[in-house]
Amino acid sequence: MAKKLKIALVALVLASLVWSGIGPKDYFTWFLEVLPVMIGLPLLIYFDRKKKVSGLLFGVVGLHCIILNVGGHYTYAEVPLGYWIQDLMGFSRNHYDRLGHFMQGVTPALLVLEVFTRKNIIKKCFWLGLCSVSIALAFSAFYELIEWWAAVLTGEAAEAFLGTQGDIWDTQWDMFLALSGATFTNIILFRTRFIDNLLKEEN
Repeated sequence: MAKKLKIALVALVLASLVWSGIGPKDYFTWFLEVLPVMIGLPLLIYFDRKKKVSGLLFGVVGLHCIILNVGGHYTYAEVPLGYWIQDLMGFSRNHYDRLGHFMQGVTPALLVLEVFTRKNIIKKCFWLGLCSVSIALAFSAFYELIEWWAAVLTGEAAEAFLGTQGDIWDTQWDMFLALSGATFTNIILFRTRFIDNLLKEEN
């Protein structure tokens, strides 16, 4: 990805972050939802300057940040796009949060694939793929623990952050979608020989 495109993407993410913080549904929920953006975006910029990050990873992280910002502004259960899809498909709930958790599998898996490949940590494709999926799933499980801790510490204040919408299997669905996102990422990247191209860049 060209430098100008990366700058434009960062500007778009920052603009969406500012927008999301203007009159959100709930400021406490907004802060919890966009905190990963506040941490992740500076780290992405730092590592991109230190050693170029692939355009794909940069773009995926940027998209994930925007999804988080939108969810933080409305709360995941009340995002208009989710309502539109709910009405169109006849769903029983707003599924925007499912998109967020799918990306919660895509982004860590892609990050692991890129870092492990560049650092030559794992060479065999099977073990590289298995590690990326496992780490993405572990990250998803850890995020569910964070939601649990937030609920325990703050009580009803964290209800919008949890976004279960009355679904008793919400936690399991969240982790399943992260697993699906990570698996999907591996299938696409190995089929498009993305890993091979990274190895050529390093050599």
